[in-house]
Amino acid sequence: MSKNNKNSDVQKIMKRALIKEDIQASVEQTLNKRIDRYLEIDHQGIIGNHHFAAASSECINLYRDGYYISTVMVSQAVNEGIIKFVAERNGIKENKEHDKLMGEFVQKGIFSSGCAESSRRIWGSFRNDVHHMNPKVASIPFQQLAKRNLQDLAIIEKEIFGTDFSNGKLVPHNSKYWDVQKDGTVPSFLRFL
Repeated sequence: MSKNNKNSDVQKIMKRALIKEDIQASVEQTLNKRIDRYLEIDHQGIIGNHHFAAASSECINLYRDGYYISTVMVSQAVNEGIIKFVAERNGIKENKEHDKLMGEFVQKGIFSSGCAESSRRIWGSFRNDVHHMNPKVASIPFQQLAKRNLQDLAIIEKEIFGTDFSNGKLVPHNSKYWDVQKDGTVPSFLRFL
């Protein structure tokens, strides 16, 4: 092995050690704040294992870890994914204005007025400015917006994916939004912690 290769290997080892130390220090310094942020959301612990489930769960972790801009972006995308999913499961064409679609959901008893309002707030959370990184993003209070969006997303997910347990089995409040299998099992996405 040449001297350059040995130096390169030593540099990589040293760099790795410094990165590890930096990450550990950062986690230790922010641990209590991360726990507080995680607990203030009160998210739905189990949701259907659908195409948006992983993104919804990552959104919670983004907020927990203090990535507010990313939380806003992902919460907006998850909201849109859930709305399309709910429209599809109810045989409704979702190619309408968001506000009109929410009105239809409420009128047909698909969403409560509170759930529809939560979706509207997420939709109205500077969606186009954030999506297109318009100059307005420099003045958006992302920490507060991220918290509100996740609290609204929790309301939506609880209404759609609310469950109970009976004799050790998951019992969805509304099976329309769950893919109940022939054997009675339900594919779910767990995120208790």
